[in-house]
Amino acid sequence: MSQNEKVILPGSTIGVLGGGQLGRMVVEAGSSLGYRFVTLDPTENGPMGQVSKQVTAKYDDVEAALRLASESDVITYEFENVDASVAAILMEKSYVPQGSKLLYTTQHRLREKKAIEAAGVTVAPYRKITSYESLVDAALQLGLPAVFKTATGGYDGKGQFVIRKQEELELAYSTLAQLNTELVLEQFISFEKEISVIAARSSSGEIKVFPPAENIHVNNILHLSIVPARIDLALAKQAEELALKIAKGLDVVGLIAVEMFVTKDGQLYVNELAPRPHNSGHYTMEACYTSQFEQHVRAICNLPLGSTRLRQPVVMVNVLGQHMPKLYEYMQKSDLLAQQLEVEVKVHLYGKADAAYNRKMGHVNVLAHDVEAALKWIKQTAIWQEQFNNEK
Repeated sequence: MSQNEKVILPGSTIGVLGGGQLGRMVVEAGSSLGYRFVTLDPTENGPMGQVSKQVTAKYDDVEAALRLASESDVITYEFENVDASVAAILMEKSYVPQGSKLLYTTQHRLREKKAIEAAGVTVAPYRKITSYESLVDAALQLGLPAVFKTATGGYDGKGQFVIRKQEELELAYSTLAQLNTELVLEQFISFEKEISVIAARSSSGEIKVFPPAENIHVNNILHLSIVPARIDLALAKQAEELALKIAKGLDVVGLIAVEMFVTKDGQLYVNELAPRPHNSGHYTMEACYTSQFEQHVRAICNLPLGSTRLRQPVVMVNVLGQHMPKLYEYMQKSDLLAQQLEVEVKVHLYGKADAAYNRKMGHVNVLAHDVEAALKWIKQTAIWQEQFNNEK
């Protein structure tokens, strides 16, 4: 039997590099199919470690990774900043259907952009930056405003600098150059909306996409995912086709989240990829027949993929550390507003102890007859008042 025909049956153990909330939700979905789990994560009793077995060690600890391999029938990862070289070693000792190549590609913005272009999909024009002089030249070529980013690391707005005028170039370069990583300047895309599409592909090549989510960020952190996205059907179909193209072109196994900008004239530009379950896919937990987490398990184990059909409109809202006191207050009362608006509210918390400011502590899925009713509930609860005040 070839590797792409290999099926990992329920009862097997899935090893996960990373033990955060994404891993926790993969465990919750995969356990219902009969799988067991073990995580490699440096944080003891983290979100996934609370619900699975755990090897507590750093991600670049080869000995710990080999122990994970010895206990696993298949290995996956729940976030892309794990050590790609460790993933490569694990491929020699265990079954890693996602491989290390995709991880290596998506850990570096320049490699990622080249791979997206090779798949025949458009990204925002960009230039590799190697010096202050090359930044000045690139700013002249691409125009300002532009987004200056580190090529590695960085998430939720970290490692980024929006340059709006020539006078900011020196500060931007001195700020990011000290991080000792390669740098890239991207042309600023004047977008009307941000959307994402999550595609799933099994090792045998079966592929399915979830409906596009319209994403609203506040302070570079995802605030809301609205599904169906408020775009026309033809554009939604085009976005799904782009995600399919990328999943096939990059030979993805598991999930790939494709984040895109939508311009006023209906053009789509791919912004970033994530080769794993994604925050903007949390809506699938109640709103789709198959959640992104179950689909990921099915894909890496080579089971038939589940239906991605949307059961009803939904808005996902992130719960950050500062929202926890009001959320706890809400959870102790009868939800008369939800009854009045005819919405269903599902709270998901990740088991994190420290509710720090802007730390993702959980999310809430609000299911409704239309997204406007769900948005009305979110606004009127006042739990997220700060986010709506800061929304751009």
